[in-house]
Amino acid sequence: MDEATGGTRVARVCVDSPLPHLDRLFDYRVPPELAEQIRPGCRVKVRFAGQALSGFVIELADGTDFGGRLADVAKLVSPERVLTPEILRLARAVADRFAGNLSDVLRLAVPPRQARVEAEPPREPAEAVTAPEAEAWRAYEHGGAFLQSLATGHHPRAVWGALPGEDWPRRFAEAAATTAAAGKGVVLVVPDQRDLDRLDRALTEVLGPDRHVTLSAALGPAKRYRAFLAVSRGAVRVVAGTRAAAFAPVRDLGLVAMWDAGDDSHAEPRAPYPHARTVLLTRAQNTDTAVLLGGFTRTTEDQLLLDTEWARPLTAPRETLRERAPHIVPVGDDAQLAHDPQAAAARLPSTTWNAARDALAADRPVLIQSPRRGYIPIVSCQECRSRARCPHCQGPLALHSASAPPQCRWCGKQSPDFRCPTCGGTRLRAAVIGAARTADELGRAFPGVPVRTSGGDRVLDSVPGGAALVVATPGAEPVVEGGYGAVLLLDAWALLTRADLRAGEETLRRWMTAAALARPARDGGQVVVVADGGLAVVQALLRWDPAWFAARELAERASLRFPPIARMASLTGPPQALEDLLRHASLPPGTEELGPVPVDDRTERLLLRTPRTHGAELAAALHGASGVRSTKKTADPVRVQVDPSELL
Repeated sequence: MDEATGGTRVARVCVDSPLPHLDRLFDYRVPPELAEQIRPGCRVKVRFAGQALSGFVIELADGTDFGGRLADVAKLVSPERVLTPEILRLARAVADRFAGNLSDVLRLAVPPRQARVEAEPPREPAEAVTAPEAEAWRAYEHGGAFLQSLATGHHPRAVWGALPGEDWPRRFAEAAATTAAAGKGVVLVVPDQRDLDRLDRALTEVLGPDRHVTLSAALGPAKRYRAFLAVSRGAVRVVAGTRAAAFAPVRDLGLVAMWDAGDDSHAEPRAPYPHARTVLLTRAQNTDTAVLLGGFTRTTEDQLLLDTEWARPLTAPRETLRERAPHIVPVGDDAQLAHDPQAAAARLPSTTWNAARDALAADRPVLIQSPRRGYIPIVSCQECRSRARCPHCQGPLALHSASAPPQCRWCGKQSPDFRCPTCGGTRLRAAVIGAARTADELGRAFPGVPVRTSGGDRVLDSVPGGAALVVATPGAEPVVEGGYGAVLLLDAWALLTRADLRAGEETLRRWMTAAALARPARDGGQVVVVADGGLAVVQALLRWDPAWFAARELAERASLRFPPIARMASLTGPPQALEDLLRHASLPPGTEELGPVPVDDRTERLLLRTPRTHGAELAAALHGASGVRSTKKTADPVRVQVDPSELL
């Protein structure tokens, strides 16, 4: 008889704890009364250091290496097997990739339990799906072959460059239906709820009702858990959702797909901060599954997959692109300035006014993309141009309407009697124009034309056709049937001058997402970008050539040894905590330290850079050092992010 277990079975449990030194399995004795119910993948409660902690049973064994007597599993929370072996393997790989704990990843992968939902009758299995015709895919080189490969159960991997005006939710639904008709499961990931709503409607039209589920936080705890159970029990094999859906326990997975991988919504803001694209690619590698990464533009990570031949491009021939693309005009190059000398100083040069006027005259809506929210988010002194600041907390002042007094963006206090501390001036000027002020100006310029705004807490999904001005912040552009007559891209400097490694890539993504909503040039569709046509990012937009820009960016990153060519980790914490972490970390040979630089009064940020081949070693070293520090119960934590989405 095993003295530690008393002759009964042992449950190896992943305990839900954020402490890195507890990132391992702990053995517990299975009480005889629970022996028939406890299974791998179910939830339990265990006693740990005097506390009752939640956990998942990872495996059952007949013995243990522990020398003492094991504690019993305190409680079986639910016999439902919500953690499958495939998702466990994926979660462990993601935790190792991002220097995190398995329990943190499982918290992202498995939604909280809803006992009432578990007690409901199981959902009936979805009916079989019929493969669609999907003729629209033939507009892309190898598009038909890609779908044929899905239909025969193979695992092609593709980076898809969608044409302007493409109904991408319909194309995703067709790829999902083709895969499902072959008896395979599908996971589709999109950036936000608006995109998910569009994809949900397309899946219902193509697959039929009740043949898929959606997973997102917007569903609420009960609906989300009900959808999760339908997937884990095998009743549904097609799942669409936001970033957490990348972990959906779909059976017989045949396709993982992501739309707009460059959108920062795909980056998880909770530890260990995984990116949904990495989760999907890891999952595809583990399960030998087909991959589809789609978007109007292309990221440098996409380009690296193509350069290494891990994936193949799905792009349209140039003649097809010319038929579908709008007419794109820059404002700011020499030719434009010769024709309109005032264009360099004007926020809305005559070319933009003419494009808007022509579209409205043809009874077509006009989309205006304005990068900044609010009315006038930044004001300065009229006389000396110093930034206007709050006299109470020194925060930046802003104007929320034409008649409102200046108000602090930090403390919210108003400053109706502003006086500049530098020169004594009392007048203010707009340093940055927001979307609300833009809508106000355009409304006065085109009287009688409806003006709609989309952004912030009021985002429009769609707008009706007909003459109208639609002012939207990036990512909040509503769709319109038939496309916009004109799209105006304003304030390019606000995007291009961001202190971010991805500023150019992100600018092109936002521009192309908006420009793709315009009508084709043959139908009068115009796009005006207020920027110098000689800039590389503007050239990529003019030619609608994101592949060229992505290859250019990747080559530049390679020369500078920046991600995705290199692997980087960001360490943020007090200086002494950073020193302590590095003291316990066995970093790979050749690891470079960049910084540290101050973040605030007591926090610094340090970057570590190593070749991609040493990325796993770097993550393991940082996780191990974090474990040593947590064992010592150090007071100051260090935030560890591997390959953060933003490198300022």
